Amino acid sequence: MTDTPTIETAKTDSKANARVASGAALMALLMIGAAYASVPLYDLFCRVTGYGGTTQVADIAPGAVNGEAARMITVRFDASLNRQLPWAFEAPDSAVELPIGESGLAFYSAKNLTDRQITGTATYNVSPDKAGYYFSKIDCFCFTEQVLEPGQSVDMPVSFFVDPEILTDPEMDDVKTITLSYTFFEAPNTAQNNTQQEPASPRG
Repeated sequence: MTDTPTIETAKTDSKANARVASGAALMALLMIGAAYASVPLYDLFCRVTGYGGTTQVADIAPGAVNGEAARMITVRFDASLNRQLPWAFEAPDSAVELPIGESGLAFYSAKNLTDRQITGTATYNVSPDKAGYYFSKIDCFCFTEQVLEPGQSVDMPVSFFVDPEILTDPEMDDVKTITLSYTFFEAPNTAQNNTQQEPASPRG
């Protein structure tokens, strides 16, 4: 004969199941929280280490290196658009060759091809990725959102330099050219604002 579970056993099993369910729910919440927290932490990590070609930010260039350590480096430029942004966006045609440590200046251009105001925001990186730690921007259009009126064109400067510390890194000895790339996206608030400003359709 099979023993019938007692009421106490049933209660114990119920409590155990509840504890397991609570633990699973708590773990899920912790994982979600960690995912949200990891976004700014990952961004900070990229900026500090140059991971993924993330560039640095500086107030002033240190100046060209003199003597035997002096070295020239070539900076090329690239521009791309998110397919949902109806702009024209172009990079400078010519590369810039400059001494390491000396500031350079280049101008990107953008044009709003629509009949409405659009706000754009740019992301950026350099290649090869390992050069990101040594590539610093002093001034850049990517620091703020760009607002273009219908049909408006604008030239956008970027001031930069390559940190002389690159000369002390043996892994960077093969880097003679760095490519600075920007991709423009439509800012999230643009579509929302345009939707709010659209007149209501007339009722029949």
